Amino acid sequence: MSIETEIKFRVANVGELAERLRRAGFREQTPRAFESNVLYDTPDRKMRARTEILRIRNYAGKWTVTHKRLPDAGPGEDAHKHRVETETEVADGDVLAQVFLSIGLVAAFRYEKWRGEWTDGEGHCVIDETPIGDYAELEGSPEWIDRAAVRLGVDRSAYLTLSYGRLFELWRTERHSDANDLTFDAVSVKH
Repeated sequence: MSIETEIKFRVANVGELAERLRRAGFREQTPRAFESNVLYDTPDRKMRARTEILRIRNYAGKWTVTHKRLPDAGPGEDAHKHRVETETEVADGDVLAQVFLSIGLVAAFRYEKWRGEWTDGEGHCVIDETPIGDYAELEGSPEWIDRAAVRLGVDRSAYLTLSYGRLFELWRTERHSDANDLTFDAVSVKH
């Protein structure tokens, strides 16, 4: 269990950001690969009400299960997003999904993206190509995030601390979309 600290920012041009990362001393850690995520919750969304998520992810052929929640104490929300994250690799996410369903959880939200991972040896930058636009995340200590943002030319006013679920809700409202999931099929058909 650790505290995850990150920010997101919008990306206008993925190729240009990749070049800025190279010039800033980052190296590609995981080439662009497809990622699918399913968030599980109780039928009455008790986890969401507590600002928690339980997620099964398949990224580049590797399954992980993750639980995230707000910290009990600590930095609180500031310019960076802080979450307690417990994550482990699992052999088969489909089997785990059946376990979740059998104990009464429901698949509450699905989201997809194409993701590439970069590192400078101290922190990470991921580039996410989502159905609602391209974003990057900087993850590391708050000090590293701020230094990396400067190296990449990202102004602090561009920091986003919203989850992809919240960004999707805003997108749905702006476009009057009835898409329920942030998947390439759902968004392209329903917007």
